[in-house]
Amino acid sequence: MRDRLHDEDAERGTEAPPQIWTGRATNRVQWLLACAGAACMALGIELAVDSPWTSGLAPLVMSVVGCVAAGILMLFGTLAFVHVAVRVDPEALEVRCGHMGLPRRRILLSHIVAAEFAPRVTPQQWGGWGYRWRPEKGTAVVVRRGEGLVLNLGDGRKFTVTVDDAEAAVRFIREHLKLPQAGTAQGA
Repeated sequence: MRDRLHDEDAERGTEAPPQIWTGRATNRVQWLLACAGAACMALGIELAVDSPWTSGLAPLVMSVVGCVAAGILMLFGTLAFVHVAVRVDPEALEVRCGHMGLPRRRILLSHIVAAEFAPRVTPQQWGGWGYRWRPEKGTAVVVRRGEGLVLNLGDGRKFTVTVDDAEAAVRFIREHLKLPQAGTAQGA
C-alpha cells in the first residue's frame, strides 16, 4: 500500500516528505585514546603475570590495579564516544552513542520549541568530548568539532549534538513541528 502511494505521488510529481531522518558523526581520534587504554590494560596484565618487582607485593598490586583501572576507564570511556547516531521520526529525536548505543537520549518532538543549526561546535566550548553539561549552555553530546543541531526545549533547557548534515535534521524537525525554516545558532 505504501509503495503504491509513493508511486502515485511520483507520477504526479509530488513526493511525500521522508518520515525518518538519520545522521551520524564519527571521531577517529578517539580510537587512538582507546588504543592507549588497551595498552595500559596490557601493561597491567604483563606486570601481574611477569613481575620483576623485588620491593614487595604492595607496589606490584598498586601498579597492576592502577594500570588495569586506567586502561578500562580510557578504553570504555572513549569507545562510548567514538561515534554518535541520531534518529528523528515524527514522534521523537533519539541520540545513541558508541557501539552499544549508550548513553542514550530520547527527546519527544512535542517538547521541542525550536531547532537551530550550529555551524561550529567544538569540544573546547563544552569542556571536552562526550556527554557534557554546562549550566549556561545546557546539555550536549560532542564527538567531534563541526556542525551540530541545537534544540530549545519547552522547559527552557537546550540540547546540542554534533552530527553530519545537521541542517537537514533542523529542516526535518521544523517541518514536522511546523516551525519557521530560518535561523542559525551562533557557536552553540
